[in-house]
Amino acid sequence: MPRFQPEPPYRHGSPRGTAVVLVNLGTPDAATAPALRRYLGQFLADPRVVEIPRLVWWPILNGIILNTRPKKSAAKYASVWTRDGSPLRVYTERQAKLLQGLLGERGHRVSVAWAMRYGQPSVGSVLDRLKAAGHERILIVPMYPQYAASTTATVVDEAARWLLQTRNQPEMRFLRHYHDDTGYLAALETSVRKHWQQVGRPATGDRLLISFHGLPKRSLDLGDPYFCECHKTGRLLAERLGLAAEQYLITFQSRFGKAEWLQPYTAPTLEAWGKAGVRRVDVICPGFSADCLETLEEIAQEGRDDFLKAGGKEYHYIPALNDAPDWIAALADITERHLAGWDTRGEPDAASLATEASEARRFGAPS
Repeated sequence: MPRFQPEPPYRHGSPRGTAVVLVNLGTPDAATAPALRRYLGQFLADPRVVEIPRLVWWPILNGIILNTRPKKSAAKYASVWTRDGSPLRVYTERQAKLLQGLLGERGHRVSVAWAMRYGQPSVGSVLDRLKAAGHERILIVPMYPQYAASTTATVVDEAARWLLQTRNQPEMRFLRHYHDDTGYLAALETSVRKHWQQVGRPATGDRLLISFHGLPKRSLDLGDPYFCECHKTGRLLAERLGLAAEQYLITFQSRFGKAEWLQPYTAPTLEAWGKAGVRRVDVICPGFSADCLETLEEIAQEGRDDFLKAGGKEYHYIPALNDAPDWIAALADITERHLAGWDTRGEPDAASLATEASEARRFGAPS
């Protein structure tokens, strides 16, 4: 087997194209058990996601988890699935299109694509398509505000694997995080204030819950900055909203397995608040750039049930930033900063864009 992938035909005189790739975690192709088995098999096999020795983890994953969890997960996905597919896929694609349009309005000649770390379209297939279209400079934008080895780093890993198979490598850059970016925080603040305009500002004794995806506590002990970056995001958002310490809490959701994870946990917190007489809870999930299973099913549905069954009276989920105009503007600002030094304003790449579809078909990638 050849070590390197075949190179697309060289076109003399073609301008150097610049591309931006938004990468999100991933989604199954359908809300079915077979699709979930494929997706979970890829996701949970990543050694950055599950840091258990392969000899120990492999029998558990393939003998137990992939035979029991897909059916349960498929039912959860079905509860949030849309006519156009997975919410995460729908919003990520929309973010890419809107970002391309806004960058174009600002005078940048760049192509904006999107990929999923797990599932389709894969990072490698999108990079194949961009390279075939003549893009020699690529900015990878993992859509995780807070850096974690199990999220952002896996995107870098996947791009690096693609580079290892590429003879004529493009110039490539990576965004690390944007947890304290002013535009990102302003967009979060705006989303909360718009919500309060619709349902009223919380009364004395009500709470804002700021929930982030959890990670095993071991990740913090080993030096992962995720926990600290989540707390910084939450603190800065609370300051913008003028909240006192007792009016909000930062928690962590989506615990999996028996190991200790980052605390406090979201679900037990909601239950405890309901039992303690907290009347109303508003929940926001700043770690998700787009709504997905973990926000729409786990928080908007299960979280609501936990709180109300425990005695709470009013529960609201504040949607992710998704395609909000101020978030797309903030994303464009972040992207522009990381494109600095690449001449994206004076290089007409229409020629490479015109051949993108045909070259993509040649390499078997989605056009």
